[in-house]
Amino acid sequence: MKNSKNAGAGPFSFAKGEKRMRLLLSGLFIAATFLVYGQNEVINEAEVERIERFLSSDELKGRRTFSPEIDKAAAFIAAELNAAGLESWNGSGSFLQSFAMIQPKFISAGGVLDGEVVETKNIIAVTSAAELTISEKSGYEKVRINDGASLITEARKLIHAKKNIIALVGTGHAPSFSRLTGLKRGIFKSDNSVVFVLTDKDPATYSFNVKHEITEQKLANVVGVIPGKSRKEEYVIFSAHYDHVGIGKAVNGDSIYNGANDDAAGTTAIIMLARYFKAIGGNERTLVFAAFTAEEIGGYGSQYFSRQLAPEKVAAMFNIEMIGTESKWGKNSAFITGYEKTDMGKILQKNLEGSNFTFYPDPYPGQQLFYRSDNATLARLGVPAHTISTAKMENEPHYHKPSDEIGTLDLKNMTEIIRAIAVSSRSIVAGKDTPTRVNVEELR
Repeated sequence: MKNSKNAGAGPFSFAKGEKRMRLLLSGLFIAATFLVYGQNEVINEAEVERIERFLSSDELKGRRTFSPEIDKAAAFIAAELNAAGLESWNGSGSFLQSFAMIQPKFISAGGVLDGEVVETKNIIAVTSAAELTISEKSGYEKVRINDGASLITEARKLIHAKKNIIALVGTGHAPSFSRLTGLKRGIFKSDNSVVFVLTDKDPATYSFNVKHEITEQKLANVVGVIPGKSRKEEYVIFSAHYDHVGIGKAVNGDSIYNGANDDAAGTTAIIMLARYFKAIGGNERTLVFAAFTAEEIGGYGSQYFSRQLAPEKVAAMFNIEMIGTESKWGKNSAFITGYEKTDMGKILQKNLEGSNFTFYPDPYPGQQLFYRSDNATLARLGVPAHTISTAKMENEPHYHKPSDEIGTLDLKNMTEIIRAIAVSSRSIVAGKDTPTRVNVEELR
């Protein structure tokens, strides 16, 4: 990376003595650079500011999940993707990927195994149904979680299996059985139910009746697609979260937590990248641009999205989080979480050869950032899914404060970062490079 005296020229400036040689030897970079600065400068600071200014405006009141204002933000993002000429996910006709979350309040539970009554405390149902009545004739798959197995891990697998299941939990898990109630928090609305029963029996007959008071809350990701050509069934995802924390404790008379950097900045990048790749065309892989909801309250938007596609079909995921301020290395730089887990970072830097921009490994490994953003769900499934950020984790004075407003951002540098992501990703988009997968065994 060049020193700061060259930073003002932008990341694609060349040192005078090297310019001719670099131009001759870096044909791919020249073409990509031309495409960035051509097309009437698709990625430009004026448009970055326009989009960022709206998303972080007081009008949206901090884009809190479940608020009317986050719906306004979603409508704005959808309109931008539509104007860019993108298609909807799976031909749905809408850029809104709508889903619902369920908050169940337990009322009662009763059951019988082979004629023997089961105590209420030994029955836990994860269900979206207000009243669930089943028996051995209901077609539920019977599964056992043996003593010695990881109860929570195995239970999560069953909940995610999209099946109706009776899970017979060995009595060796009695001390921790009640922990399964925690799995009822933050569940997606589903037609499937899993009933956990603490027992060592393998019953031939059974019956259960479980009642909850169900509260349903609706959410929506915003997703647009540019279909690929020769490798249409392979996906490259560009993502960010568009929610923030809403209105909170006032600081100096300001109670709106605008979330300009977190993560209106990343959402702005997604919109600009969608425009760019639609304008230049030629993507061999299908490109997916996703703005996730509910990151701040548990990453539910990205979790739902990740379950809608087969992870083996995802070639790469570029998650973009907090790129509005300079990184610890200054301008024209950013870091990649989990850099060492795949060779994706090396591919990106190769595509930037000859430029003044540098992607660095995550300098904050102790903070486990790789697992704390919307890339994590797919990364745990082996996808080379990384987050690109400039956040100075030891010193971000506006993080989750009302002062996280557009005036604190370096929009020029942010624009250059978006351009760098566009250029660095092109060989993956074109199907010429495929990053190595995350070793799932190392994550366990």
